[in-house]
Parts: sequence; structure tokens; C-alpha cells
Amino acid sequence: MSVAIRKTLLLTETVLIEGGRPAAVPQRLFTAAAVLKNPWAGLGFVEDLKPAIQEAAPVLGNLLTGMILEAAGSGEAVEAYGKAAIVGLDGEIEHASALIHTLHFGNPYRSAVGAKSYLSFCNTRGPANAPLMIPLMDKNDGGRRSHYLTIQTSIPDAPAADEIVVALGAAIGGRPHHRIGDRYQDLKDLGHDLANPAAV
Repeated sequence: MSVAIRKTLLLTETVLIEGGRPAAVPQRLFTAAAVLKNPWAGLGFVEDLKPAIQEAAPVLGNLLTGMILEAAGSGEAVEAYGKAAIVGLDGEIEHASALIHTLHFGNPYRSAVGAKSYLSFCNTRGPANAPLMIPLMDKNDGGRRSHYLTIQTSIPDAPAADEIVVALGAAIGGRPHHRIGDRYQDLKDLGHDLANPAAV
């Protein structure tokens, strides 16, 4: 079984103005996506997904990571990251989950950007042009709310019923004019002892 990738997409979004006010530093968002044939399509219920996961996930992880790094300029530049998958209507949610919820997929990206946080994620089922939602969070600090972001896009002809869309997302910069503080300020306001991690 080989990984049958029909096409890839690389999208860049640059936010210059938010709330009617120019951003001090433009925010840049990147999406790298691959549209592939669902490796379990037409096979009925497959009990053991592992062989196809081990074959496809590293290919996808390395391919999409390379696309993000090329767009961002370097792994160090990436501040927030996430992943997503959409399985076509003939597939199971488990098929979308299988390709992104494995270290074979996530570790190349995590290593390339020097991340400590887990990769936030979304896995759904839908037709062609279904919303591709990629939640992002700071790659090193899960409590940094300025980098709680969501990339939203769609691919007009994907996923077909027997396809899966797999994607990585990245951001350089948080929300322009972010002003809701972070999780740690809330914990402090609620009387938690931040010097004692066990108390949080």
C-alpha cells in the first residue's frame, strides 16, 4: 500500500488591520495540507489500522512540516501550531484521527519547531469544501492566550468521499491587539499559588 497524495496546498494569510487598527507587527498564518486517498477506503471495517498509519503518517508529517518551514522561513520563527484532518463521507472519523494522532505524524513537526506543548487538533468528517479548522496554541506555553488561534479554510474539491485531508497550521505572532491576559493571571486572581505547580 502506497500513500496516494492527489495534491497539496500551501496557504498564507497576513493580518494587517484588526478592529480597525493597524497591527504593530503583521500576524502571519500558514496552512499546509495534503489531499490523499483514504488508505482504508473500500475495505469495509478494518480492525488493525496500524500498518497504514506507519506507512502514511511519517510521509505526511515530513511533507507538511517541510512546507510549513519553507513558508515560515524557519522552525524557530513558528510561535503557534496545530493540526487537523477531514475524512470524506465514506470514511470513519477514526480514519482522520489515525493519521494525525500518532507520533509518526506529529514528531517531525514538533522537533522542527522546537515545541514543548502538545499539538492542538481537530478531526472531522465532511464533503468537499467542508471547513478545515486548525486550532493553534503557543508551541511552548499552553497558557499564552494571545496565541489561541484558529485557521479556517476549505478546499473546493476535497475531500472526496474516499479521501482524507490532512493539514498542519502555524502562526508567527499572536492576535493583534490581544488584551485578555493569560491563564496565569486568572489563576493568580483566583488565589492559586503559581510557585507551587501542584496547587494549580
